[in-house]
Amino acid sequence: MKQKREKIRISKLLKYVLMGFVGVLGLVCLYYRSTSVPGLRRSDEESSGSDGSDPVLGGFARSRDFDDLFEDQELNPEVPKSIPICDMKYSELIPCLDRNLIYQLKLKPNLTLMEHYERHCPPPERRYNCLVPPPKGYKIPIRWPASRDEVWKANIPHTHLAEEKSDQHWMVVNGEKINFPGGGTHFHDGADKYIVALSRMLKFPSDKLHNGGNIRNVLDVGCGVASFGAYLLSHDIIAMSLAPNDVHENQIQFALERGIPSTLGVLGTKRLPYPSRSFELAHCSRCRIDWLQRDGILLLELDRLLRPGGYFVYSSPEAYAHDAENRRIWNAMYDLLRRMCWKVVSKKDQTVIWAKPLSNSCYLKRSPGTRPPLCSSDDDPDLTWSVPMKACISPYSAKMHQEKGSGLVPWPKRLTAGSPRLEDIGVSPEQFHQDTSIWQARVNDYWKQMKSVVQKNSFRNVMDMNSNLGGFAAALKDKDVWVMNVAPAHMSARLKIIYDRGLIGTVHDWCEAFSTYPRTYDLLHAWKVVSEIEEQGCGVEDLLIEMDRILRPDGFVIIRDKSSVINHVRKFVTALRWDGWLSEVEPSFDGLSASEERVLIARKKLWDEEVIAI
Repeated sequence: MKQKREKIRISKLLKYVLMGFVGVLGLVCLYYRSTSVPGLRRSDEESSGSDGSDPVLGGFARSRDFDDLFEDQELNPEVPKSIPICDMKYSELIPCLDRNLIYQLKLKPNLTLMEHYERHCPPPERRYNCLVPPPKGYKIPIRWPASRDEVWKANIPHTHLAEEKSDQHWMVVNGEKINFPGGGTHFHDGADKYIVALSRMLKFPSDKLHNGGNIRNVLDVGCGVASFGAYLLSHDIIAMSLAPNDVHENQIQFALERGIPSTLGVLGTKRLPYPSRSFELAHCSRCRIDWLQRDGILLLELDRLLRPGGYFVYSSPEAYAHDAENRRIWNAMYDLLRRMCWKVVSKKDQTVIWAKPLSNSCYLKRSPGTRPPLCSSDDDPDLTWSVPMKACISPYSAKMHQEKGSGLVPWPKRLTAGSPRLEDIGVSPEQFHQDTSIWQARVNDYWKQMKSVVQKNSFRNVMDMNSNLGGFAAALKDKDVWVMNVAPAHMSARLKIIYDRGLIGTVHDWCEAFSTYPRTYDLLHAWKVVSEIEEQGCGVEDLLIEMDRILRPDGFVIIRDKSSVINHVRKFVTALRWDGWLSEVEPSFDGLSASEERVLIARKKLWDEEVIAI
């Protein structure tokens, strides 16, 4: 009995201690909730109608939701009140293209094969969990279309290209600005005149390289500052301008600052992250690529990417026109391309244009044992994420072979017509058109939400982080923007539909950093990206920090996801300094909604010098 009474006494004592602890904790919480916190600016409800409601996606989130945001930050220890700022030496950090990392990890890439320019991402324990700062004196970028010809020098404080390429008119330093006259290594007199010359070589009507809308997607390899791609836009042609982060390491940074579609990449050992049959024309103007190495594997990669009948424009520098070594290379290329069934369709001075065959007929007529061989039937030419290049010819599908072409209608009709390759991914024409219609309504709604804070030219470089069939980008057809459509690695097969629509994009795994410079996009659209990252076991915080790295100051993020995800992301808005402007809506269901989806739109602040100096 005595022991039993002792146990009861101890039990009561523990109960009183626990009650006292809870009471003290409640008083502490009450104290902190009573302290004042800074307010967030958000969309003015008055500007969207007298009741502040939205006609498509329902009502605004009420102010208590934003109060909850601050309460969460104060009471939830997992939510940072601030995220540290990286050292200024990382202002141009590209985590997966950081050559310092190669040295630190003691990797041994093959320099001859350009492996050091390929992606090498830091392991989780070496990731930069900080916000990348802009350079000193950074200004909001000059808006398109003026940006095609000039950018702020402070935003990319590198002038070595202007000095090195002064005789080729790449760029000129002019006080606080850097100007781009439109020249290039092979077109000193301007890309516009060069494009007209190519049109005449191909005998296209009206000297227009688009050839009545039949040439829309171009791959420009070794693009410099992308002036070729810049001047193609007036021909209704969009180019994926590609260059590595090499000795001219800021060339793509300049291209993106100008508002020209471009990306970092290299013809090395892995396939470029684009599906087969994506481009009508590939271009190489003094791009310093050894096309003959490894049994012509780099030319075979171009062959994979070109559509039936696609063109390869190869311009060799005039300075080597009578050089014996140059003639040897040309002869070897002619021989290799003849065995690949390519034909010369035009040649003038040191520019030659080859064309691919329209069908498999030529391949089937080759002598047994002819190299390069055809790829095996089990090779998927559309698998590209971290897939090694193959020294073989990707034959056309039976359907393309029979039709002797891609079956695409001319631009701009192809944007909404529906690709013949929809069948490959199990999507019906009806589903495709429904997707297009729903995204048009969604995008219209986004713009209504942002109308009080955006201007006509607020956006130029746009990224859709989960592009699906390209409906988001297609809905922006009347805006003066271009969209980098990103297909997650596990959905890469859908990227070919985007290219068949006359749009461009790439494959990526959002568990890793994207291959671009900091501050290169004005708008990021993330549909179900965060929830998919969660499902893969990757860090949501890592993703948000990477989005901040990519986003320009004054730029916007549109995050569309399930409610629990939006609630979680909201907790980081202030720490990320994305509280320049906020809007949140409760959307209704539509034909693409698997469950309730909410939308959060946030604007990144332009940091002042004091914040950067902290």
